[in-house]
Amino acid sequence: MSTSFLPVSSFELPRFAGVPTFMRLPHIALDHADVSQVKVGFVGVPWDGGTTNRPGARHGPRALRDASTMIRLIHPVHNINPFEIVNCADMGDVSPNPVDVQDTLARVTAFYDKLVDLGIRPMTAGGDHLVSLPVLRSLAKERPLGMIHFDAHTDLWDSYFGGYKFTHGTPFRRAVEEGLLDPKRIIQIGIRGTMADREDIDFAAANGIRLVRIEELMARGVTDVMEEARTIAGSDPIYVSFDIDGIDPSYAPGTGTPEIGGFTTFEAQCMVRELRGLDIVGCDLVEVSPPFDPSGTTAWIGASMMFELLCPLVESAKRANK
Repeated sequence: MSTSFLPVSSFELPRFAGVPTFMRLPHIALDHADVSQVKVGFVGVPWDGGTTNRPGARHGPRALRDASTMIRLIHPVHNINPFEIVNCADMGDVSPNPVDVQDTLARVTAFYDKLVDLGIRPMTAGGDHLVSLPVLRSLAKERPLGMIHFDAHTDLWDSYFGGYKFTHGTPFRRAVEEGLLDPKRIIQIGIRGTMADREDIDFAAANGIRLVRIEELMARGVTDVMEEARTIAGSDPIYVSFDIDGIDPSYAPGTGTPEIGGFTTFEAQCMVRELRGLDIVGCDLVEVSPPFDPSGTTAWIGASMMFELLCPLVESAKRANK
């Protein structure tokens, strides 16, 4: 008998009951008999070994799963039920090595290689932002991807602490160097905060990466900036990365590197809603650190943004499987 891929109905089981999975979807492991039917898979990467200051993002996937049980079925603006467009499932967590960065990166890539082989587009819950790098190593094996990146920080630094090159501040520098991302098809939106130096900004300028500082976003508005983002992304495949610290910490304090002056939650929703129609091969939502927000509000915002990201992702998966 095949699996039902729809979320458990809250009219049958209250949302506070049952074993939590992402958005109350079935848990389908990579060796499950029905895994070939899955087209979009939620994956947790509970790891923050790339963190350089405030830790705790390793607890993000569990908190996001729990919060996501509050998500209902229908998008209020697009009026779609993403779970009916393609089969979605919770694929479980990558098992990280909490004491070995390189081993964890290899484990994440090996897990996502299996997803790619199965034709499953991933919706990733981090974890710190370094987890994007091993995901991209799987998704960009055949060609460099474009990227739309929502964040307070560029994550384009070269190294930390005497030449160490793998932290949550370096993933997209490495991804460009490794040919995983096409720098001329990258736009980073929401950049702000004090800086140690200008190395990341200089790297972006030298390589054609488009940075939209928060001041520019507020002056031009969401619609205008996202029109430019769509032009930069073009019709070729892209990755979407959303760092929760892009949102102002008055809304989402539970993160490792908060910066004041960020997006409102509504501005964040409006930006992600402009992704419809793009060829999105994967998304992530990272840097939720539950210990810094005992109220759980940051995790709830993160889960809500995952639903917003899910909607254009499932539409991309549907077009790819026609």
